[in-house]
Amino acid sequence: MPSSFTLPVTMPENARRRFAGVAFRVENVATQGPSAANEVVAALERLDADDAVDVIVIARGGGSIEDLLPFSNESLIRAVAAARTPVVSAIGHETDSPLLDLVADLAASTPTDAARRIVPDVAEERARVADLRERARQSIHQRLSGESALMAALPSRMRDAVRVRLTREAGEVATLRERGRRRARAALEAAGADLVHVRARVRALSPQSTLDRGYAVVQRADSVVVRDPVEATGTLRIRVARGEFDAHKL
Repeated sequence: MPSSFTLPVTMPENARRRFAGVAFRVENVATQGPSAANEVVAALERLDADDAVDVIVIARGGGSIEDLLPFSNESLIRAVAAARTPVVSAIGHETDSPLLDLVADLAASTPTDAARRIVPDVAEERARVADLRERARQSIHQRLSGESALMAALPSRMRDAVRVRLTREAGEVATLRERGRRRARAALEAAGADLVHVRARVRALSPQSTLDRGYAVVQRADSVVVRDPVEATGTLRIRVARGEFDAHKL
């Protein structure tokens, strides 16, 4: 977990004892005097702009009330409040609290305390993982043992009854499946027969079937169908089963 610090402190050594792979970027700035607040703000902004920085620690090894005044400076307080990166205050004081402690994401009593609280101890984490694995293994073993004991405690007659019931229900399912197939097959066959009859009726009622039986359709030149001899005037178009021809009324 990359961490960063705004002051020259010894906490990197303490942090590496907990997690040897932790990376640091140290910003050396003044921690007291008239320029301290501006230098800390500039360092904070540089670290906050670095995407590789996970945590910013503002640290100092204690001091008098006057020495800690830069850490109550309004510009520093506003910069910490606006930072995107989590900020830890580790000023190393005991009786006096600068305003920085109130706006930081975490206030540590000393730089060493900050290292302990933000850097995991690898040995402790491994021990915790090992303990969780063992507890999970024991829980699974107890569950399986309990289930095995429950199955062993079932009377043999109950197991046989369950087996017989499952066999019977499997046979019933097979019977119902075959019955469904037969009903579906019979429904399809009946629908097919009905379709054949409907086709025959439609074919018998079609105009072509009427012509095939020897009837003819008589139309005048204006395509009007002749239904009365009086209507038959001029050239007539006669349609029979196998074609058409013209005719004239005598």
